[in-house]
Amino acid sequence: MQLELSYLTYELPSLHVATDKELSDFLENAERRAFRHAVYAVRKDEAALDIVQDAMIKLAEKYGDKPVAQLPMLFQRILKNTILDFFRREKVRNTWVTLFSAMRGNTEEGEDFDPLEHHGAAGDTPASESSADRIERMQVLNLIDGEVQKLPARQREAFLMRYWEDMDITETAIAMGCSEGSVKAHCSRATHSLATSLRAKGIRL
Repeated sequence: MQLELSYLTYELPSLHVATDKELSDFLENAERRAFRHAVYAVRKDEAALDIVQDAMIKLAEKYGDKPVAQLPMLFQRILKNTILDFFRREKVRNTWVTLFSAMRGNTEEGEDFDPLEHHGAAGDTPASESSADRIERMQVLNLIDGEVQKLPARQREAFLMRYWEDMDITETAIAMGCSEGSVKAHCSRATHSLATSLRAKGIRL
């Protein structure tokens, strides 16, 4: 008896690329849940709103042509990474304030002095921080950001790699193609210059 084998064929579901309307509808439905998630994580309404908007823009710009079924997973991943970026920026910015505060009035260190090796990073903002204190702190941080952009290119490069990218001395030296001593000198000059500029603006860190 000859057996006839029949093979079942499975049709894979088609991957339907999201239309502009479907992407818009998805973001509208996801926005409120994402906002609650972000607020729970960062405890600040304004920061949470910025995080959600940033995550939505990233999804639309980078993954707007992906299948509809993949959007929830992609958005959650982007939202999580955006929240982590927020905490990283807060930590680094608080570190800057600590560095400048520790160096206030200090002009005796040599040019190979790297302040990050001598002063610990600032901790999280105290929970008891008042709204007025928070506003003042953010104003100072905005001033710092502005002054960083005015630094000479090599100083700015070294400073951002060390204090923003959290790279160590060796990594920064390799990336910049210079010696470790040069990295320390650039960082020291940048920090002193920033501290001086802020003091001239009446900022006493």
